[in-house]
Amino acid sequence: MDQTILRPAVVGLMIFIVFNALIIASAILVYAERKIMGFMQQRYGPYLVGPYGMMQPFADILKLLFKEELRPKGADKLLFTLAPVLAVVTAFAAFSTVPFGGETTLFGLLQQPMKLGVADVNVGVLVIFAVTSMGVYGIVLAGWSSNSKYALFGGLRASAQMISYELSYATALAAIIMLAGSMSVREMVDAQTGYWLGGWIPKWYLFIQPVGFIIYFIAGVAETNRAPFDFPEAEQELVAGFNTEYSSVRFALFPQAEYINMVTVAAVATNLFLGGWHGLFPFWTPVDYYIEAWNIGWLVFLAKIGGILFFYIWMRWTVPRYRYDQLMKFGWKYLLPASVINLLVTAAAVLYFNA
Repeated sequence: MDQTILRPAVVGLMIFIVFNALIIASAILVYAERKIMGFMQQRYGPYLVGPYGMMQPFADILKLLFKEELRPKGADKLLFTLAPVLAVVTAFAAFSTVPFGGETTLFGLLQQPMKLGVADVNVGVLVIFAVTSMGVYGIVLAGWSSNSKYALFGGLRASAQMISYELSYATALAAIIMLAGSMSVREMVDAQTGYWLGGWIPKWYLFIQPVGFIIYFIAGVAETNRAPFDFPEAEQELVAGFNTEYSSVRFALFPQAEYINMVTVAAVATNLFLGGWHGLFPFWTPVDYYIEAWNIGWLVFLAKIGGILFFYIWMRWTVPRYRYDQLMKFGWKYLLPASVINLLVTAAAVLYFNA
């Protein structure tokens, strides 16, 4: 088959697979969160709909599809409808430059190997940062257009939270950019191949940047509005925050965007700090050889993402929500200075060892 015809078709197939994988991932995370929450609280969790309750997310989707869509009389019709769409579109777009595996020929269909990922750009980190920053506009628009004081407070909290923690988020990424000498996510992953100490410790940036990883993860949790930083919703104070007035499909788009953003944060953390699709078994290097030979590094990638997402869920049902003043104080007085100091130390180390 003509490769000039086949390659665009393969790219379209890759987009289709990633799009549907993110939708399925959000459904799996809903089920996993409810099951893990039940286990932590000594309950069953979902168990009636399907085997072990595995069909519960799809039952929830059907329920929301058949619910009536309501809109307050004083709401802005266009912005009220646009807000959830903007939130979910930016969530999907942010994952577009995240690579999730090495090269493949699709079982010999392609003469030249193709990289696993929707788009491979040389400024991938910058694109991810820029697109994820746009996600807060959907929440702000939802809060403002609803003509509700609870929703408005939620939107204002989201904007303040984004401004406070995005600086630390970007500074943590800047330290990794210095170490890798590139803004390409794939090049950052490739720079983490191999092992130290005779094959005992993988060359992950996590071991060079433990402070940067902690800062990135905390800021990522705040960016995705997850507990203990879920102030834009804050049920005890704001009913449901920015999505108080939403129902049916419009309401469903907000949690879907949240779960997809969680996957993106976990995927970026995996690529930038945990070696991406390399080095899952630091004590048994022959396994890594077969992973590379069989082109199943994407399974390693998924395993690492799963570990981070489990911690996401675990933290939600373990750590209580901060007060709003504590959120601002922690972001500006502790997290940002720590990220700046980490960046300066990293810059000094790079200059010293590369001199």
